[in-house]
Amino acid sequence: MEFDDIVKELVELSDTENIGGMARFGIKTQRSYGVRIPELRKIAKKAGKNHLLAGKLWKADYRETKILACMIEEFELVTEEQMDKWVSEFDNWEICDQCCMNLFSKISYVEEKIFEWSTREEEFVKRAAFTLIAVLAVHDKNAPDVKFEQYFPIIINESIDNRNYVKKAVNWALRQIGKRNIELNKKAIIIAEKIYTSDSKCARWIATDALRELKGENVKKRLNTSV
Repeated sequence: MEFDDIVKELVELSDTENIGGMARFGIKTQRSYGVRIPELRKIAKKAGKNHLLAGKLWKADYRETKILACMIEEFELVTEEQMDKWVSEFDNWEICDQCCMNLFSKISYVEEKIFEWSTREEEFVKRAAFTLIAVLAVHDKNAPDVKFEQYFPIIINESIDNRNYVKKAVNWALRQIGKRNIELNKKAIIIAEKIYTSDSKCARWIATDALRELKGENVKKRLNTSV
């Protein structure tokens, strides 16, 4: 598919009711066609992987074109400069999470970016760091425990950031690490308990929510049966 073909299809699929629904979930809709993610996946499949087209779609600066860009981008061709440029242009949680899940998590130097972005001040840049930890914890099945233990210090450090989209991502990262296996579950619980001792209301929320799940019967049962 060419750029014009994609835009034409987005216009045809445009749904104003979906736009209203997205807005209620904190998704910016000023530049949106209101096309749902499953439909975007279908378009991405038809378009195929295409580095040049991905760049053009990103520059078009619509919700759907940016999501499609990260779906069809060739991760082997993504430079560090491109990663930094795209992450600096995140303006809502959906674009952040879709880009992390579909593209950034597959790039070889993603760990470097996690540490770098975790200390950045911009809300969605910092969110990207912890979203990537959560995504890798779920999908990088063969990674050793130490790969995720290295993120505990930045989880502790940034647990005091009370911005909604940051604290939720920090919480998400901690919970996903703690659900990988029994040993990481024990260690994540220790980290959560340490975070809970903070004077920060935000940190205590992160810890309380994480402990509720990590100590819950559903997680215990799943981890015990997977041994």
